[in-house]
Amino acid sequence: MELHATTIFAIKHNGKGAMAGDGQVTLGESVVMKHTARKVRRLFHDRVIAGFAGSVADAFTLFEKFESKLNEYNGNLERAAVELAKEWRSDNALRKLEAMLIVMDEETLLLVSGTGEVIEPDDGILAIGSGGNYALAAGRALMRHNGNDMEAKEIAKHALEIASEICVFTNGNIIVEEL
Repeated sequence: MELHATTIFAIKHNGKGAMAGDGQVTLGESVVMKHTARKVRRLFHDRVIAGFAGSVADAFTLFEKFESKLNEYNGNLERAAVELAKEWRSDNALRKLEAMLIVMDEETLLLVSGTGEVIEPDDGILAIGSGGNYALAAGRALMRHNGNDMEAKEIAKHALEIASEICVFTNGNIIVEEL
């Protein structure tokens, strides 16, 4: 059985960026192993935020690879993401990893996947993991109806709270990082 990490939500709004992640780690489909995992982290002199969803061991491997790419390309987020995606897709061992990353700096928000995608969202909102679609829908609704009255970190937190009320693999122990 594998350990899985679950929901990450990120948003760029009014010149700020925020990323939120829940703390639940599940063993298989039925056992919660941890409630306080930290799936959102600051990298590269606190100028980049990255969050992961998927198999925990795989995600940590990708985290380390991404951080080394950031250092190699002096904090250039887009270049580091593209180079990670290329290596992830072409390397036989990395290709088997089951995880996804969301990465952001002050200017850019990207989804990085093992099939070689590096995607920048049109609306400045991304979500991944088992509760990702719930968080994405909640975040978009919050933006449409309260966006002008809310900060990026508030939207991120509320979107994950809503996802945690629906998705059994997402808990309410939420970490939010802001740029």
